[in-house]
Amino acid sequence: MIRARRICVTAVAVLAALAGSPGLAQAEQPHKSGQLSATGDNRLPPGWRIDGEGGARELVWRAPKAVPMGDARVEFRTGDRLLGAPKPARDGRTFRLALGETRPEQLADLQVTAAGRRLDAAADDTHRSGPRAPRMPAQAPANGVDPGKPGSYRTVTGEYDLDPVRLPGFDTPVEMTAEVVAPKGATGSRPLALFLHGRHDTCYKPGSEDDVTGDWPCADGYKPIPSYLGYLRDQRLLASQGYVTVSISANGINAQDWEPEDAGAQARSSLVRQHLARWADWTAHRSSAPAVVREAAKADLSRVLLVGHSRGGEGVNRAAMDSLYPPPAAEDGYRGPVRWKVRGTVLIGPTIFGQNPVADVPSVTLLPGCDGDVSDLQGEDFVDGTRGISRGTALHSAVYMVGANHNYFNSEWTPGEAVAPARDDFGTDPEQPDPVCTPGAATRLTAAQQHKAGATYIAAAARLFLAGDDRVRPLLDGSGKRAPSADPARVLTHAVGGRRSGGFLPDGGAKVTGARLCSAIDPDPAVACLDPETFGSSPHFTSWETEQETGRGAVDLKWSAPGAAARITPAKPLSLRGSQKLALRVFVPPNTTGTKFDVSVTDSANRRVTLGSVQVDGLPGSANTASYWAQELRVPLSAATRAGLDLGHVKALELTPRSQSGRAWLMDAWGWAPGTLAVKAAALPRVDVGRTIVKEGDSGTRTYRIPVEISGHGSGQVRVYVLDPDGGRAENRLVTVRPGSDAIDVPVEVKGDTVYGDDVEHDIAVKAVHNAVVGKHRGGLTVENDDPEPVITLSPVADRVTEGETLTWRMSVDAPTAVDIWQPVRVLPVTEGAELSTKDVDPQWLKDSSGDVPDPERPLSDAHLWVWLNIPPGSTSVDFVVPIVRDQAAEPAESMRLALTDNNAEPLPDRPVLTGTVLDKP
Repeated sequence: MIRARRICVTAVAVLAALAGSPGLAQAEQPHKSGQLSATGDNRLPPGWRIDGEGGARELVWRAPKAVPMGDARVEFRTGDRLLGAPKPARDGRTFRLALGETRPEQLADLQVTAAGRRLDAAADDTHRSGPRAPRMPAQAPANGVDPGKPGSYRTVTGEYDLDPVRLPGFDTPVEMTAEVVAPKGATGSRPLALFLHGRHDTCYKPGSEDDVTGDWPCADGYKPIPSYLGYLRDQRLLASQGYVTVSISANGINAQDWEPEDAGAQARSSLVRQHLARWADWTAHRSSAPAVVREAAKADLSRVLLVGHSRGGEGVNRAAMDSLYPPPAAEDGYRGPVRWKVRGTVLIGPTIFGQNPVADVPSVTLLPGCDGDVSDLQGEDFVDGTRGISRGTALHSAVYMVGANHNYFNSEWTPGEAVAPARDDFGTDPEQPDPVCTPGAATRLTAAQQHKAGATYIAAAARLFLAGDDRVRPLLDGSGKRAPSADPARVLTHAVGGRRSGGFLPDGGAKVTGARLCSAIDPDPAVACLDPETFGSSPHFTSWETEQETGRGAVDLKWSAPGAAARITPAKPLSLRGSQKLALRVFVPPNTTGTKFDVSVTDSANRRVTLGSVQVDGLPGSANTASYWAQELRVPLSAATRAGLDLGHVKALELTPRSQSGRAWLMDAWGWAPGTLAVKAAALPRVDVGRTIVKEGDSGTRTYRIPVEISGHGSGQVRVYVLDPDGGRAENRLVTVRPGSDAIDVPVEVKGDTVYGDDVEHDIAVKAVHNAVVGKHRGGLTVENDDPEPVITLSPVADRVTEGETLTWRMSVDAPTAVDIWQPVRVLPVTEGAELSTKDVDPQWLKDSSGDVPDPERPLSDAHLWVWLNIPPGSTSVDFVVPIVRDQAAEPAESMRLALTDNNAEPLPDRPVLTGTVLDKP
């Protein structure tokens, strides 16, 4: 099988073009080639191989057992560098990724990860919790209003099943099935809450313990897994309180979302809006509605809450975006009018691969402390990623639930409740139990406790966003109150937006003294906020498309004695006028206790006031949890007011440690006041990156441009990352975008040739910075190889030798290529006579070629000799050499057989099997 490296397609100097420079980059020169033997240094780890045909070279990993279908995106990495998201095979074990320009020698430290956790190997000391044992956070005081209490309405439940819909990019139509739970007999129109489940297995075989698939539609003998029925408990609570609820099925998307680059976000948005459009129709024409809708209270489409779990969270975020800022028509599965208003979203253990939250739609993000699927808790970006994007009036809350896993918010993903096979997504090792998340640990919730707590906080969001009841806000905005209905869960919250003002942020030109301004994503440990060797991780520092990012950071404080202040000075003085308190988001290492700071501010007249002191304990954490999560700490501004400080011009913030030693990270600090502001979405430009596929051609040079559509209104700023298809590096530039403009102008130069090579993707990734939204964040230009594969032959060079010499065969191609050619050969059993044994060949060669050892002596074909040979670019052959040792025993002629094989080690049927013979030394 052929595997290759592409070298003849080159990118233009994209950043120069973005900056307005007319210059183009020089074409990349072919790398120097030298023949690599079968025992070269580029051997891949066990379970990995490279294969592919027709210019589509692929890196393939086969797991020792099936990888459960989940919401986190499986990714291939080399160290910290993201190679890409592979496509899964139906067996659940095999994953394939097109390699493009990546060379074999660049595939060092290969890793398979999902949301930051390793899938291909167990990390060392994964169950350590650090020097201190986990401790349960103290119980917060009860809030005055508990949204987890059932309401007084009777409810009606039923299902509708409409004709399936076709969505762009999907071959199979997607079902329009939903479960409705609504108040019965309620007067007037009632707010609507729509639920969207995440990515899960789609079909199961009744009576089996683990026979599940990702097919759609289900095969004969299998039934659909009703993931959409997993939120009935939440729906019943909301319906009893007067909300109409509907939970929609998305199995047809789950079965196909490995294909689109956005992992199905746009498709999920389209499906949500298809359902909302039906509800708008039924509201206007009740007689056309399904029976359960007619029996339920009338829905008020001007007050809609979208609730999404996992990839469903990213899907409803995109639906909220698309309802305000229409997506490109060619990508959209709903093109009708928007006859609804999304007032808020609830995102449960969500993915956010695009890191593109909607800043002007309020949100609550539930972060499960023991999430074993989306384990990096990347949903934190639904909070952090909204800062500075728009007006800042929408409240964005993060709700960290200690001891909750990913699956148990959905009863159809919960063992003992689901009709299909289900599991605890947080894997447990009886030999090394996790101190925080193993079932039975003091910090771990049961399924019933978790689901009840989840329902309570969904109801809190509905009450705040749909009913406008500000009394539940302290449960969500970092005020440190609890809902007794969620007991015994320990729940912590922080927020941005709402009635916050000012903003001491690590970005935007702030100067820091007495501490370190660190970067959320950087391969250099001296620059990164968290060392890669840190046990555990931070939701604030989840990775994106690049190994280094601009504009994401924190203030890293480390001290060995109290008293030395860390000072943060923004680029210009901030106004805290109208605020009651200063709210800081700070995190400390998990399981630590008693970290104390004095908090001081200085105005433009250099008047300095100490506002008070704060204390923070670390969250319960282990190496498997993302427990470096910021807690909201508040200190009153009354001292500043009494001292006559000019709160309209605060130029510096100081944190002075009072603990003997410690470590802490400041994410930001804001002026805070109680209350909830009315939110009006700003008119913003929207950016969507497309993809163009072209043939390389046989000659000449052509310049193409990566397709980018800028729609909407106004102007804003985005950061454009240009990803190097060869080395994984990324250059970036801040770009001002306006609707209809070509501000993101990324040319790619393609040189035609007649030499076989790889397909190559020249990609960009875009992230909003200010006054802009980004839909499809990644795309580019794919250049397809259009030259025929070389013909590979295997021929003898020395196939009849005496002991002490070498058997040699030559693998050749009929013409040089511009890529590495990889092809496996296998030693087969002989069909007659004596076979060479493991002691007849050089022992080091045997170890290098197969990992095997000579003892016990056995036929050479039993030594797992299946070897990939490499012909480098520009070369036409490589030799397969077998060193034969000389012994003193008198033996008959011995032989071995060698054949070219396919990727499964089966001999190619149209190629000869060659024999080599070894004679005794005379």
